[in-house]
Amino acid sequence: MRTTVGCRVKSGWAVAVLLGGRADAPRVLDRRRLELSEPEVPESVQPYHASFGTEQTDTAAVERLVRLVTRRAERSVAQLVRDCRAGGHRPARIGVVATSTVDPASIANQHIRAHASEGRLFRTVVEEAARRHGLEPVILLERDLLASAARLLGRTPARVRKAVADLGRGIDGSWRAEDKSAALAAWVLLARRGP
Repeated sequence: MRTTVGCRVKSGWAVAVLLGGRADAPRVLDRRRLELSEPEVPESVQPYHASFGTEQTDTAAVERLVRLVTRRAERSVAQLVRDCRAGGHRPARIGVVATSTVDPASIANQHIRAHASEGRLFRTVVEEAARRHGLEPVILLERDLLASAARLLGRTPARVRKAVADLGRGIDGSWRAEDKSAALAAWVLLARRGP
């Protein structure tokens, strides 16, 4: 069975969804939260913030927090891949949903720049860890994801949205927007035959 992983990255965490089966009828095989920050170091959730609304200017503090985030992402992605393999699944790609690919250095407002830096950091550590564990990362912009999926799958956006919502019916717990984005990213990769 072909499988792919979709991942919606947030600040300090991500949701990963493993989909398998045919592209016209995928099913959720696994859904989990990936921790990307250290719970005992609360500032690792926002390493580019010094305090609310203020960008961190202490480069040593940022570097220390980035190392913690990198290590935590490595452990989380490694566990995901181990669990996939233990379940007999060998996904080759991971669709990483991004809200933006804008270079944070191009943003003048320091608070917005801090958020953009964190968005890029958490997305990048997932990409790098995935690559180290044999998953090819594919970046998918959230704003284009539904329309791209509709074109690829030959369905209307409304039908794709309903199908993604229906994927969560057998899942324990809630099936939130992040879960749906991750599932849609996995579905897009499942439907794509090439890179």
